[in-house]
Amino acid sequence: MKRAALATFALVVALALAAVAGQAQASSSAAKDTQLVGTGATFPFPLISKWIPEVGKAYGINITYSPTGSGAGIAGITARTVDFGASDAPLSDQQLTDCKGCVVIPWALAAVSIPYNLPGLNGRVHLNGATLANIYLGTITSWNDRAIKKLNPKLSLPDTKITPVYRSDGSGTTFAYTAYLSAVSKQFSSRVGNNTSVNFPTGVGARGSSGVAGVVKSTPGALTYVDAAYSIQNKLQFAMIQNRAGRFTTPGLRGITQAVSTLPKKITSPAQLKIVDPPKAAGPLAYPISTFTYVILPTSSAKAAELRKFVYWAVTQGQKFGPPLFFVPLPTSVKAYAYRELAKVKVAA
Repeated sequence: MKRAALATFALVVALALAAVAGQAQASSSAAKDTQLVGTGATFPFPLISKWIPEVGKAYGINITYSPTGSGAGIAGITARTVDFGASDAPLSDQQLTDCKGCVVIPWALAAVSIPYNLPGLNGRVHLNGATLANIYLGTITSWNDRAIKKLNPKLSLPDTKITPVYRSDGSGTTFAYTAYLSAVSKQFSSRVGNNTSVNFPTGVGARGSSGVAGVVKSTPGALTYVDAAYSIQNKLQFAMIQNRAGRFTTPGLRGITQAVSTLPKKITSPAQLKIVDPPKAAGPLAYPISTFTYVILPTSSAKAAELRKFVYWAVTQGQKFGPPLFFVPLPTSVKAYAYRELAKVKVAA
C-alpha cells in the first residue's frame, strides 16, 4: 500500500513538473518581461513577501501583490482586474460560478492567533472557544469575568474593559475565526454565523491584519484575531487556546501540524481542508484555529505558464520560507491536490 501511494504521488509530481517545464519552453523568452499582479488576503502576506523576490530571481517574473483582504482578492480575480487573487476562505459555490473558470489552490498553512493587550499582567492568558464567542457576542465584557478567571486561576486579572476588535473588510481570517466560533458555540452560529464578513454585536472594526493588530497594540484591554506572524511582528502577546483534548495550546508549528494530522490521505475538494476545532485524535497540542490559505487562478490566461511556475514554486520550494513566520509546510496530500488543480490552468486560446 505504501509503495502504491508513493508511486501515485511520484506520478502526480512528475506530471506537474512536466506541465511546468513544457510551458517554460514555450515561453522562456517572454518570462523575463512578464509581470503578475495579485491582490487579496493579508494573512499570508508576510510569506508572499518572502516569495516575491525569490521567484523573481528564479524565473525573472516580476510579481506585485497588494494585501487588500480576501474579499477584494475574490472580487479582483472574478473581474479579471488582476492575474491572481488570494483568500483565506475557499470560494462558495456561487463565488466559484461567478468567477467563470477559476481554481482554488491551497498554498500555505498557518493559524489564527488571539493577541491581547493587558499591560503588566504576569503570565499568558488562557481562553477557550466558548469564552471567545461570548466576548464577541458582548456577554463577557471585562477581563476579570468569572469565566475567564476560571480558566486562569493563577493570574491576577484586572477589571479592565474588553474591547473586541474585528476585521471591517472582507476577510478570510474572519471566515476561519467565525468558523471556529460557530463550531464551538450554537449561540454564535445562530446570531453571527460564519463568513468573510459578519455583523459582530460588539467591538471595534479595522481594516486588514495590520489594522486590527494596530488597534490592539494601542488599546489596553483590547483583543483580536490575526495570524501569528502579525502578532510576532507587532510584538503582541497572544492567548493559549483550549483544544478538544482539554489542553491549552499556541499557534506554533507543532500545534498546526497536529491540527492537520487527521486530514484524508487523498484530498479531492477544498471542503476537506476545513481544520478548525480538530478532533481529540489530532493530538494533545493541536491548535484549534488553524487554517489553509488559498490562491485563486483563472483556468484560462495568457500568463498561464508564469502563473503555474509561480504557484508550483510556492507550494514546493517556497514552503521552506514558512516556519520562521509560523507557516507549516503543506502536507503531502495537500500538495498532491494543489498539483492536480494547477494543471487545469491553461494558456488562453
